[in-house]
Amino acid sequence: MENFTMNLIYISSFAIIALASKQIGDFFSKIKLPKITGYLFTGLVTGAFVLGFFPENAVRQLRFVDNISLAFIAFAAGNELFLPELKGRFKSIGWVTFSLVTVTFTLVSLAVFFLADFIPFMSGMPTMSLVAVSILAGAILVARSPSSAIAIVNELRAKGPFTQVILGVTVVMDVVVIALFALSASVADALLTKVSINIGFILLLLIEFLIALAAAYAVFSIINGLLAARINRTIKTGLMLFVGYAVFALSSWVREISHANLPFEVLIEPLLVCMVAGFLVVNYSKNRAEFSRMLHDTGPLVYIVFFTLTGASLKLNVLASIWPIALALFVVRLISIMISSFAGGVLAGDPKQHNKLKWMGFVTQAGVALGLAKEVSGEFSAFGDAFATMIIAVVVLNEMVGPIFFKYAVNRVGEAHIRGKSAPFDGVRDAIIFGVKAQSVTLARQLEKYDWQVKLVCTDREKIEELDVSDISVRLVDELNLETLRQLDAEHADAIVCFLPNDQSYQVCSLAYEHFGTETLVVRLRDRSDFERFHQLGVLVVEPQTAVMGLLEHFVRSPVGTSILLGYDEDQDMIDQEIRNPGIHGMALRDLRLPLDVLVLSIQRDGYTLVSRGFTRLQLGDKVTMVGPREKLEEVVLRFAA
Repeated sequence: MENFTMNLIYISSFAIIALASKQIGDFFSKIKLPKITGYLFTGLVTGAFVLGFFPENAVRQLRFVDNISLAFIAFAAGNELFLPELKGRFKSIGWVTFSLVTVTFTLVSLAVFFLADFIPFMSGMPTMSLVAVSILAGAILVARSPSSAIAIVNELRAKGPFTQVILGVTVVMDVVVIALFALSASVADALLTKVSINIGFILLLLIEFLIALAAAYAVFSIINGLLAARINRTIKTGLMLFVGYAVFALSSWVREISHANLPFEVLIEPLLVCMVAGFLVVNYSKNRAEFSRMLHDTGPLVYIVFFTLTGASLKLNVLASIWPIALALFVVRLISIMISSFAGGVLAGDPKQHNKLKWMGFVTQAGVALGLAKEVSGEFSAFGDAFATMIIAVVVLNEMVGPIFFKYAVNRVGEAHIRGKSAPFDGVRDAIIFGVKAQSVTLARQLEKYDWQVKLVCTDREKIEELDVSDISVRLVDELNLETLRQLDAEHADAIVCFLPNDQSYQVCSLAYEHFGTETLVVRLRDRSDFERFHQLGVLVVEPQTAVMGLLEHFVRSPVGTSILLGYDEDQDMIDQEIRNPGIHGMALRDLRLPLDVLVLSIQRDGYTLVSRGFTRLQLGDKVTMVGPREKLEEVVLRFAA
C-alpha cells in the first residue's frame, strides 16, 4: 500500500512538472531554440541535482513511462518509412544512407574507443568492455531526426530534389539505426558478459532477429485490428500504447528467463519490434491514415513526458565532467557526416552543389537517438546512466545547430518557398478576384460598396461577355504567372480571392504568398480534397456545402451574431483593422475612449488570439476585430490607421 501511495505521489508530481515543461518548451520555441531542449532543461532543473523536486528513485519508479514513450517513438519511426514517397530517389537515398551509416558508425566508434581514458565512466574498463561501449555510441550517433527535418521542410515549404533526398535519407536512417542498434546491443551484451563470438553466436543473432520479425507481425496484426475497431480514438491510442509497453515488458521477461535457465541471454530488441510493426501498418494496412493521425495527435504529449523525464534522469555531475568529450564527439560526428554525405552524393551522381551542402541536412538528432540512449540506460545498468548523459549532451548540441544548417542549405539551393515580405499599406484597400462567375461579380460589387478598389481577372473573354460587368474593372489575361501578377499590381493587394479550378487557384496563391506576402488569401473550392495544401499556405478556404451547413448551424445557435457577421443587420457591421498609428502603441483599450457602441472582440498578435480586456495594451501590427455601427467603425478605423 505504501509503494502504491508513493507511486501515485510521483506520478502526480511529474504531471505538474510536465505541465510546466510544456510552457517552458513553448518559450524556448519563441526564442528560436528547439522545444525538446526546453523539455530537457525543465527535467534537469527539477531533477535531483538542482531543485530536487523529482528525486532519483522517482525517476526509476517511472521507468514504465520511458517504455511507453520508446514504443511510441519506434512506431513513429516505422510510420515515416512510407515506400511510395521514396520512389524516384532510391539511388541517391541508398548511396548516401550507406555512406552515412558506415563512415559515421566507424569514426564515432573509434573516437569513443580512443578517448576512453578521458571519459570517467570508461576509465579502467577492460578492452572488450570499451569496444562494447564504443559500438553502442557509434550506432546511436548514426541516428537522424525526421521530426526536426519535416518541421523545417514545412516551415520553409521546401520542394525539390535536394529536399527529397534529405528527407528520404533521414527517414530511412531511423529504420537502419534501430536495426543497427539491435545488432550492436547484442554484440555489446556478449562482450560484456564474455560470451564468445563464434558461429553459434551469429546463429543466435539470426534467431533473435527472426523472433523480432515474428513479434513485429503479431504487433502489426493487433494494432491493425484496433485501428479497424469502431471505438473511441482516445481508447484506441491508449490500447496501442499499452501494446507497445507490453512489447518491452515481454522482451525484459524473455531476457531474464533466458539468463536464468540458458547459458546465454536472448535479447529481442523491443524498439526493432515496434518499428517494424509501424512500418507494416503504414505500408500494408488500409488503416494507415488513422494510424498516422493517432501518432500525430499523441506525439506532442508523449514528447513532453519523455524528454522531461529524460532531463530529470541526467547526471549533472557526470555532465559537468564530460562536456568536453561531448563536444569532441559532436565535432567527429560532424566531420564524418561531411565526408560520407559528399561521397554518397558523388557515387549517386547528384549535382556538385547539392553534394557540398548535403551534410547540413543530416546534423539534427532528437527522439530516436535519445530513445536509444535511454534504452542503453535500462539494459546496461553498470554504465547506462553515465553513457546516456554523454549521448544526450551530444544530441542536444546536434539538435540546436542542425536546424540552422538545414535552413541555410535549403535556402542556398533555392528550394525554400517561404512567405514574402508584404508591401506597406498604401492607404487604399485593394482586392484582386480571379475568375468571372456570378458569385465573384457579386463579391466585387459588395466590396466596392465598402470603398475597396477591386480588379476582376479573367482568362476567358466569353465569360466576360456572358455577364454584365460594365461597372467593374475587369482585366483579361493570357496566363497566370508571376509577371501577370506584377502587372496586376498584386504586390499592393490587401486580399486575393480565387474562383478558379483548384490547381490554378493554388498557383496564384503560391505566387502571392512567396513573392508578395499577401496576408488575406481566399479560395472557393469545389470540394475539400485539396484543403490541406491550401491550409498550409494560410489560405482561407470556402467550400460551398460545408459553408452553408456552417452558416445554418450558426444561425440556429447565434442568430444575432451571424446576422451581424453577414451584414444582414443594416445598423451593425464587423471589421478587422491593423494598428498602424504609432501614437496608439502601448495604450490600454480602456484609455482609448472608443465610442460606447463599438466593441473590440479580439486582438490578433504574433499568430495568437487575445481576448480583449480593458487592461489589454495595443501594439503596432495588432489586428483588431470590432463590431458596431458602420459610421462609428469608420471613425475608429481612421484613428487606428493614422
